[in-house]
Amino acid sequence: MQLGQLFKKKSFVLSFEIFPPKNSQGDENLFASLQRLSKYRPDFVSCTYGAGGSTQERTLDWCSHIQKDFNLTATAHFTCVGSSKDELASWLDRAVERGIENIMALRGDAPKGQDQFRAVAGGFSYAHELVSFIRERHPQLGIGVAGYPEKHPEAPSAETDLSRLKAKVECGADAVYTQLFFENQSFLNFWEAYQKAGIKVPLVPGIMPITNFSRIKRITSMCGAYMPESLYNKLEAAQDDAEAQFEIGVEHAITQCQELLEKGVSGLHFYVLNQSSACERILHSLDFDPSQVQFG
Repeated sequence: MQLGQLFKKKSFVLSFEIFPPKNSQGDENLFASLQRLSKYRPDFVSCTYGAGGSTQERTLDWCSHIQKDFNLTATAHFTCVGSSKDELASWLDRAVERGIENIMALRGDAPKGQDQFRAVAGGFSYAHELVSFIRERHPQLGIGVAGYPEKHPEAPSAETDLSRLKAKVECGADAVYTQLFFENQSFLNFWEAYQKAGIKVPLVPGIMPITNFSRIKRITSMCGAYMPESLYNKLEAAQDDAEAQFEIGVEHAITQCQELLEKGVSGLHFYVLNQSSACERILHSLDFDPSQVQFG
């Protein structure tokens, strides 16, 4: 189902995000994880598009698996990185031919070794250009875009970042999915500013359960997400105990989700890192009922 239709039909939209594995063992593990997560009947599963477009065909392959093997809606990530308009058009046409109805349109990160993003000849520099391109070439597609509660690391100010987000929506985005965050007040402040800016499409918080301290330090160093000192200290003290790290991270995510649900968010988007156990624990703790698509 197309994103815009999905949010008109439902008051709450649950989604998971995966990435294409690098080898056959990773494929097997992800297949098993999706089998376990599919029991929650997510409204869609999104699949990322590797750095520099390196997994673009694998992204389409996994979107096909999601739709054919699990009977779930897939959303394909799509970035401006390393591709001309003709190359982007070719990929987009192939996605539509393979039955994909939704695209997560992102500018993408600068390729490794570059200090800043640079468009290739005949390519795009900004996500709003990509949104316009998708909307013009395949107007039937649903389009999600990214929002940054703690602002994009490259943005000179939160105000500038919000104006760029508004431009993406004005160009045709149906919903906004946020970067991960660990302090709900950051999201709530962003949501307030978002509404004051007159942005009308749904804003969905992105949640990444922490299951490994060293991994999350690496991720936050790249995206600039703030980790509360108390949470950081607990994880640091447990850095030699994998089970304790998992428990600390999952309990924090449960608390985050409980508060966000109380605030009436339009959905939850989980960055599952191709593993099911953390999200299973979270959704079980929240008494999520997939047959009713509700909590409690």
